[in-house]
Amino acid sequence: MKTINIHEAKTHLSRLVEEAANGEAFVIAKAGKPMVKVVPLEEAPKKKRKIGVLDGQFFIPDDLDKGMDKEIEDLFYGNHE
Repeated sequence: MKTINIHEAKTHLSRLVEEAANGEAFVIAKAGKPMVKVVPLEEAPKKKRKIGVLDGQFFIPDDLDKGMDKEIEDLFYGNHE
């Protein structure tokens, strides 16, 4: 792995980033002391979603939006009994 001094890294940053992105990692040193290692990012593999995994696991009643309208309206507007 090559070592680049910080001045050279600043001067040739674009080229060095391209090289690192293509798999050529390198170290940036300051006054001969290694400071950082530049490596390419690895993209996380995308997980495929399975459609219908929870099919049949939940029951939604046909009258879900009926029956509690007055109770919800009273709670919303503060009409407590």
